[in-house]
Amino acid sequence: MHSPDTIFALSSGAPPAAIGIIRISGPAAFDVVRGLVGPLPPSRRASLCVLRSPETKEHLDQALILIFPGPNSATGEDLAELHLHGGRAVIRAVEEAIQAFQGVRHAEAGEFTRRSFANGRMDLNEAEGLADLLSAETEWQRRAANLMFGGAFSAAIEQWRQEVLHLSALTEAELDFSDEDGVDSQNNYTITDSCTNLSAEIARLLAAPPAEKLKDGLRVVLAGPPNSGKSTLLNALVGRDAAIVSDIAGTTRDMIEVPVSMQGVVLIFTDTAGLRDDSEDVIEKIGIDRSHAAMQQADIILWLGTQGSGPIHPNLIEVATKSDWNGHVSKSGDAIAVSAVSGAGMSKLLDTVARTAKTLLPPTDQFAVNARQRSFLGRTADALSACRETEDWLIIAEHLRQARLALDALTGRAHTEDLLDTIFGKFCVGK
Repeated sequence: MHSPDTIFALSSGAPPAAIGIIRISGPAAFDVVRGLVGPLPPSRRASLCVLRSPETKEHLDQALILIFPGPNSATGEDLAELHLHGGRAVIRAVEEAIQAFQGVRHAEAGEFTRRSFANGRMDLNEAEGLADLLSAETEWQRRAANLMFGGAFSAAIEQWRQEVLHLSALTEAELDFSDEDGVDSQNNYTITDSCTNLSAEIARLLAAPPAEKLKDGLRVVLAGPPNSGKSTLLNALVGRDAAIVSDIAGTTRDMIEVPVSMQGVVLIFTDTAGLRDDSEDVIEKIGIDRSHAAMQQADIILWLGTQGSGPIHPNLIEVATKSDWNGHVSKSGDAIAVSAVSGAGMSKLLDTVARTAKTLLPPTDQFAVNARQRSFLGRTADALSACRETEDWLIIAEHLRQARLALDALTGRAHTEDLLDTIFGKFCVGK
């Protein structure tokens, strides 16, 4: 079998920095270290060494060296880390010296993590959790990514897989020995009941909010008639002048989106065109159509119109704007009265929005599954559900096989190169 190339890359932040960490992974990793510093330092212990050019013996840097023999390393291969001074010239000189070694090349994006997967150090779900952890910007995202990267989801999948394997074994027994005496006649009930219970367990996970809500954010749409204070309220909510404010009806003709992180949750506040039926302006009519479309896609609607005139939505929050103005519109007792000018009621509104948003996200103590994972979970649940719809053991065996295939694809036991390219291409070069 052809040995893989040895790869290297800067895995810390862009220089200049206090420290620059270069990772080297592959069969020649320790040869590179020997060529730069001489005899190998002790494994898994930071050692202060002088790095010299193998050709000129020029002093390159004084650095901490760590080596991790495979397969017990992050990539499953021999792995070395060079903790250098983080100046651009230092890092460039060391990288040039490393690249001069035979069979050593610069790593591609996500290649270290891809090798970890290929060598069984993590499965696809843990790899996706790591990608989410690296890109996490809020506390909520960090917690969900940690659960996925830490293997909580993978452990659940393995438990389901073992149950399906057991059910498959019982099914094979029915196929092979159903005509013989002594075979447990209760197997058919055990199999179908277990399939039903397992399918229901997976369905409960699928019913939870998806991971995309954590990453992409929840859409909070401000809607209502012209001059109801939407743009002024948007500016107050996001803390800056994001929307033009005017007394002229129809000023806002297109949607204005502003992403904000609030109490650990990503929210996308959207100002929309004022809703009215008597507009003769073609452009304003297009804006009104877009407002209706935005409300249909909204996770939360802040309704600034009169009581009872808003759209039917499970997360509609009535807002009574201009509460410090004598001519403000009186609304229901459930409406939150605010003044974007004085700030009255704004804290209550923000807390209500944040509290509502958190009910639409996966719990912080539960992993969140993405679209790829949901697809394979759905196939697993469908295959298991189909087992109770037939008494033909051959068909049941095939459904269980399809369930196993879906679970294997979920973890990466069965995969395509295109899928791996998509997943690992999201990583930076040093990962």
